[in-house]
Amino acid sequence: MNSKITSSLLFKTTIILLLVGYTSVSFAKKGMWMPPNLGLKESDLKKMGLKIPVSKLYNDNQTGINQAVVIFDKGCTGEVISSNGLILTNHHCGYSAVQKISSATKDYFANGFWAKNQQEEIPCPGLTVTFVRKMVNVTDLILYEIYPAMKNEERDSIVDARIRGLEKGYRFATHLDAQIKPFFNGNEYWVTVSETYTDVRLVGFPQNGIGAFGGDTDNWMWPRHTGDFSLFRVYANSANKPATYAKNNRAYKTTNFLTINAKGIKEGDFTMVYGFPGTTQNYISSYQLAQIQNIIDPIRIQARTLRLEAMTKNMNADRAVFLKYTAKRASIANGWKKWQGELKGLQQNRVLDKKREQETRFMTWLNLHLLDSAVSGKASEILQSMDATCNAANSSIKTEEYIKEAVLSIELIQQGQLLEKIRKAISNLKGLALKDSLASLKASYLAFEKDFDPATDAQVFNALMPLYFKNCTGKIANEFTNQYQQYRADFGRWSNGIYSRSLLANKNELVAYLESDKPSLETITNDPALKLYNSIAEYRAKKINPVLNTYNQSMRYWNRLYTYNTLLMGDRSDFAPDANFTQRLTYGVVKGIDPESEAEYSFQTFLDEAILKDNPNVEEFKVPEKLKTLQAKKDFGKWGENKRMPIAFIASNHTSGGNSGSPVLNAYGELIGTNFDRVWEGTMSDLYYDANICRNITLDVRYTLFIIEKMGNASWLFKEMKIKK
Repeated sequence: MNSKITSSLLFKTTIILLLVGYTSVSFAKKGMWMPPNLGLKESDLKKMGLKIPVSKLYNDNQTGINQAVVIFDKGCTGEVISSNGLILTNHHCGYSAVQKISSATKDYFANGFWAKNQQEEIPCPGLTVTFVRKMVNVTDLILYEIYPAMKNEERDSIVDARIRGLEKGYRFATHLDAQIKPFFNGNEYWVTVSETYTDVRLVGFPQNGIGAFGGDTDNWMWPRHTGDFSLFRVYANSANKPATYAKNNRAYKTTNFLTINAKGIKEGDFTMVYGFPGTTQNYISSYQLAQIQNIIDPIRIQARTLRLEAMTKNMNADRAVFLKYTAKRASIANGWKKWQGELKGLQQNRVLDKKREQETRFMTWLNLHLLDSAVSGKASEILQSMDATCNAANSSIKTEEYIKEAVLSIELIQQGQLLEKIRKAISNLKGLALKDSLASLKASYLAFEKDFDPATDAQVFNALMPLYFKNCTGKIANEFTNQYQQYRADFGRWSNGIYSRSLLANKNELVAYLESDKPSLETITNDPALKLYNSIAEYRAKKINPVLNTYNQSMRYWNRLYTYNTLLMGDRSDFAPDANFTQRLTYGVVKGIDPESEAEYSFQTFLDEAILKDNPNVEEFKVPEKLKTLQAKKDFGKWGENKRMPIAFIASNHTSGGNSGSPVLNAYGELIGTNFDRVWEGTMSDLYYDANICRNITLDVRYTLFIIEKMGNASWLFKEMKIKK
């Protein structure tokens, strides 16, 4: 062989091995793995500590652990812990459902709720639990004869048609729901076959002094002392199939439920998290990451800081306002604090620099393989095109973020969309059709109004409108700026004017208007909230959406090609697709972290530490008196450890939003806890996972059992559980 050729090949081989090695190390120990593909990870799972066959973790014959892991309320995870459909999830996952059934006389946040038997379990309208019955890789059927560099328009028309047809076929064949989603930015497709139950009832809910202990202050932090769990039950008809609520429905029967292991944990123990992580972007380019770090996260943090301050002031002053806003505030604050940790992690760990270094290696590999690449004509353009596309959209992305976080987070303006629906109904419908439409819109308004306080929203208006005008002056023309000038640029005067005049802030007037025989079109058309909403909607439609649509389409194309080529750089088994709220399993070990200083504990917290945080004058740190008594007497039942009561522990599992409520399992697939959070420094894991600082936070199942027995007096539930002690 020619010596020059040999030398060239040797050089290329060395570079390739270095690049493949880099990729494998980068991706192998992180990731949210597709359960049907766990066979590819069996060697690593066994090496880490798994003691059961991977076929026990997932199979299609209804005997795998996958059948006991459910979607809870469309955004969280839950686990089945008895043969009678008992569901364990997080306290914060059940929060919204419990708010809907709470009142001043039934304040379940202050007092908790514990059913004494199944007859006392409370129906939760709108709450659902979904079981995944099967997952199938259908990539070959969707991408048949579709080449990677095919333009979006042509590709989408083919792919969308195939998805619709295949979903329809699965529904017909299984008599179940079926949904096909893209993975690896559209380079792979899977169908999920599922079954959703709608009769779900509340069984147990610790009071906020346990289930929400630490509140916003401790959220996303370690150490943590929150008893973040709640219990629900799934009900079915006589055939054990989904059915709307009925008194004669019975508890869902299953042989697929988790065994609870209450023996305790130690540092280094193997763990797994099984659930439905929502969104990650681990294949994101440096250009999109820069948008998040420099534009999106700072705006969100800035706006939500002001919004939370305004809401909290009114909530602290009035318990009725607290009950209206507690779930909303928790949701707003959750993202607000998460983004602060994410921003800190990205900056401190120089993630942008690491992404750029990774892209340099990508281009080196690409240049070696350009002629062999399936997208050789486009491959060299990928990063350059991403850069140009992002730069062209940055200004619109900034404005859009301020509109969403400042203007449309004001509920009076956001609900202008409801007034627009009313206006269209009055303009276009007559007779019975109009009456039915207005009745439906009235029901929608009353559902919104139940948790709406105009005075609180006016304070949010006063806080956020100046922020928008300071950063986006002149970006919205016509009615928006006209009103601003009409009230002499005085935001307090402006809010007084629109909240006193808008029907949305006057329940009796709006209800009377909707119930009248001839509602005036002029009245609704002149509503100041509707004018503001339509002004914003018009501006977005004309100025923002066209730019963002072009940006999203272009980035979707280049991201698909970037990911396609990235997957060629290493062993496919080392790559896990980004989270998209499909069932996944991630694994790691119990492992402490204390990034600030030395600490007495590193991987576990205890009840005596929570008692030290007790502050009767601060709502989020009020420890219930009974809990303090139990600690003083060390009355922990069977659940304590060395005269202490464990609460939470951390491990190196790669989790995300949606993993809230996920079962945390030991090496034998037994339940040892419930995932509920991540450490603040590691929240960047949605964008970049670093095993040195990323940790998931788990509620120790022993604390769950202790609270059920000692605080809830609900040990009757233990009879249907399988508990190892």
